[in-house]
Amino acid sequence: MELIGFTLDIIGKVMIAFTALMVHHRFSKEHKIDEKVFSEMKREKIVGILGILFMILGFLLQLSSKL
Repeated sequence: MELIGFTLDIIGKVMIAFTALMVHHRFSKEHKIDEKVFSEMKREKIVGILGILFMILGFLLQLSSKL
């Protein structure tokens, strides 16, 4: 049961992070923004992707100790 809760937790976190990244992507495609805001959004996208990768990596590392 603990493993199921742990798995659902990480799936939820990744879904939230992915949703935030998609909002940034849609905003950059549909709105006119200046170059300063656009470059900041690119930086946030990179940090967001790294965050998702860290969550998945942390999940995999913790998963091996729970099995």
